[in-house]
Amino acid sequence: DALVEGTLIIEVQMKLYEAAGTHVPPIFIPENPLVKSILKKFMDEESADVVFEVGSDSKQGAGGARKRAKTVPSTFYAHHLILQDCAPDLAELCKLVKKPSSVPIADVNPDIFRHMLYYIYGGKVSDEELKANAKDIIDAADKYGVVNLKLEAEACYAKSITL
Repeated sequence: DALVEGTLIIEVQMKLYEAAGTHVPPIFIPENPLVKSILKKFMDEESADVVFEVGSDSKQGAGGARKRAKTVPSTFYAHHLILQDCAPDLAELCKLVKKPSSVPIADVNPDIFRHMLYYIYGGKVSDEELKANAKDIIDAADKYGVVNLKLEAEACYAKSITL
């Protein structure tokens, strides 16, 4: 009866019994690798199609002439495809700049921009960083359309305020 058309059929039934007071580890279910794959592309110069120059503030001098500040801008590499859905206003800025030029961002601190870009790529901004930089993160996320980061930073900011 075990052979069906020359093939051995074996039926196995298993039950897991948990002894009193013991813990059975949860069943392993692998995570979808997409988030990790996208996060690996964060700051990947080789595959990036967008370059941001952050912190290159220019100021008005006497007579309306523009003077360059002495700060060296920080360079960030990104992918337009990722920015389109996660930061639409930032993606729109990229369309305005002719290739191969970089997109200047003068109104955001490079550290805040790094947190925002990391979040866009699926990373997590630590609670400590959110608490320490909540207002700046809210402003940058609002300006560039990173809605979920803005909401996270607002919630963190609201918790930190004492009335």
